[in-house]
This record gives sequence, structure tokens and C-alpha cells, in this order.
Amino acid sequence: MELATSGLKVCQQLNIPVYYQGAMVGDYYADMLVHGRIIVELKAAEYLKSEHFAQLTHYLKATEMEVGLLLNFGKKAEFKRIIFTNDLKQPRYREEAEALS
Repeated sequence: MELATSGLKVCQQLNIPVYYQGAMVGDYYADMLVHGRIIVELKAAEYLKSEHFAQLTHYLKATEMEVGLLLNFGKKAEFKRIIFTNDLKQPRYREEAEALS
């Protein structure tokens, strides 16, 4: 609610297509997608673990999103930004996501 109140476009549990070698192979449901460009993964763990980083990195590799945020609301609140970009990513989905948000 705070993100939306501050003027950001936020979608929760948004269906994001997953691609492999240019073919859609499945779906991923983002905890949140901000402005159709940033995947936000929410955790409630004691601390962020390598598995959490790997999960978000895989989502960024398999989708056309390039920026992800891990937000942990465990014992101590923490956040990490992950960026994954390459020349193979296409802007096609980003436009679709922006239209939905």
C-alpha cells in the first residue's frame, strides 16, 4: 500500500511468462512487480540465504525483467538489489507488463 500511495504502479502476484531459447515454457508469479520493470520478492526468513539470491537471479534470467529486489522482513529487515541484463532480453514483455500495471 505504501508503494502505491507514493505513486508507484504495483501489481501483486502478476503472471510473468518464462522463456527458454525464445520459446515460452511456463509462468512465474511475482510477489510484486513495480512499474512493470522491477521484480520484488518478499521473504520472512531469519536472514537472506544464497537460495533466495539464486531464486531471484533465475527469475531475472528466465524473464525479460532486469532488476530485482529481495526484501526480507525476518528478525532484522534487509534488502538486496540484483541486476541481470544481457543482449538477448527483448522489450516485448516489458511493454505488456506496463500495460497491466
